Amino acid sequence: MIVNPILPGFNPDPSICRVGEDYYIATSTFEWYPGVQIHHSRDLVNWRLIKRPLERASQLDMRGNPDSGGIWAPCLSHADGLFWLVYTDVKRLDGNFKDAHNYIVTAPSIEGPWSDPVYVNSSGFDPSLFHDDDGRKWFLNMVWNHRSNSIGGSPKHPAFAGILLQEFDPKAGKLVGEVKNVFAGSEHGLVEGPHLFKRDGWYYMTVAEGGTGYGHAVTMARSRKIDGPYELHPDTHLFTSKDAPDAELQRSGHGQVVETPDGAVYHTHLCSRPLPGIRRSPLGRETAIQKCVWKEDGWLYPQSGNPVPEVRVPAPFDVEPSPPKAVERVFDGDSLPDEFQWLRTPQPERIFTLTGTALRLIGRESIGSWFEQALVARRQEHWHYRAETQLDFRPTTYQQAAGLTAYYNRHKFHFLGLTWHETAGRSLTILSCPGEWPDGRLKFPLEAPIPLPAEGPVSLAAEVKEAELQFFYKTGGDWQAVGPVLDASVISDEGGRGEHASFTGAFVGMMCFDTSGSALPADFTRFTYVPEPG
Repeated sequence: MIVNPILPGFNPDPSICRVGEDYYIATSTFEWYPGVQIHHSRDLVNWRLIKRPLERASQLDMRGNPDSGGIWAPCLSHADGLFWLVYTDVKRLDGNFKDAHNYIVTAPSIEGPWSDPVYVNSSGFDPSLFHDDDGRKWFLNMVWNHRSNSIGGSPKHPAFAGILLQEFDPKAGKLVGEVKNVFAGSEHGLVEGPHLFKRDGWYYMTVAEGGTGYGHAVTMARSRKIDGPYELHPDTHLFTSKDAPDAELQRSGHGQVVETPDGAVYHTHLCSRPLPGIRRSPLGRETAIQKCVWKEDGWLYPQSGNPVPEVRVPAPFDVEPSPPKAVERVFDGDSLPDEFQWLRTPQPERIFTLTGTALRLIGRESIGSWFEQALVARRQEHWHYRAETQLDFRPTTYQQAAGLTAYYNRHKFHFLGLTWHETAGRSLTILSCPGEWPDGRLKFPLEAPIPLPAEGPVSLAAEVKEAELQFFYKTGGDWQAVGPVLDASVISDEGGRGEHASFTGAFVGMMCFDTSGSALPADFTRFTYVPEPG
């Protein structure tokens, strides 16, 4: 049995690809580095992260990219003995314009080596590459019209001006021939995320519509010719939760068709799981999958007969999902564990190193910097969890701090930091930015800093239970609570500016900053993430 979401936590815009008996899903990573997450499965039930292919400066440099910019909506495919990955790097997000540059990289195997990118176009985002059975390749992306009122996290239909199609010549490494707007979408609007699938002489196109919020949907259309005209599905939407506010899986849309070796059909989609009673989703947009059937009219339908996505879905094999497990990392090696990422920079050696006994974060710019922020973190994947770390840090000014953070972006975070204070000396503080957009104004939940011993390691912990976050610390004795219970729900897509303005998810991890410019390091010896019942 498949239990959705199959990729919990921030894993949106799933593009699925089957090669033999192996399934791969590529998901968006936005400003988190390295770019694009690729998970692997052989049963559609249990998935393992196996590669982040955009991992060097020649492929990706996101320094200066805004929050929720960066890598949008990758498309993964396999043809001609190669894996093909198409993606957007968004350099500007706000205002009327989207500076969205589209690229292709290839590799002989999913593990690589992945090529340097080939630039394709910048007319819009959410690109995909379709390999037709005659050997020709077709590039699709939505086209962005800046002459609209689609600003301030409020998407408007005229800006989403349809789906462009143009032939791609892999030998020349560029688009060739006429570019054509082939599909305007349905009346629901905000058409994006195109994927093509061919069956019985029909070209089937699935797109995302309604904006990636609570009106999101998977819309289907088909045509006998690749360049249209495309007719809408009899039900318009293959999957959506827009008319089911009580459904467990909300914001459902943006995915792709895949067939099993024996011809069964599934469709991935992104979704979110809002906190009970609160329309906020700290886990971000996650990946789910639904079983489908072809009917006599030649259209694809949900096997359930209902467009509202299901949590439990029949699997190709009699397999159950593996239960969640605690993950404890001791930083005694020379590589970062797979679940961790950092922000934007292709020069991680400037923000962290592995010493053999610790993960050393090098204090750089402030919390929320778009350039060099020393933050190494992992996704929150459960509504209830406890994270712990131990660090050694010896600050000499209040401009230096290191510690544990629940982080979304520069406007949404809570940070328990070891710092220095004029009267308390080496001490603990809490810095919070609970959705203070656009100013990013900090709040300081502690009435006074908590004095610490002048030297020695300090253990920090964060315990999240749905919408509540409590920090803890210890220096050798028992754990002690630090500060008040904080609002964990604001560390979400919907927190602060709202659901259409930010698109990632909550992370928990280790952070160090030094705004004095001294680059003071902090040594973290371990990190534990424990899912808890609830």
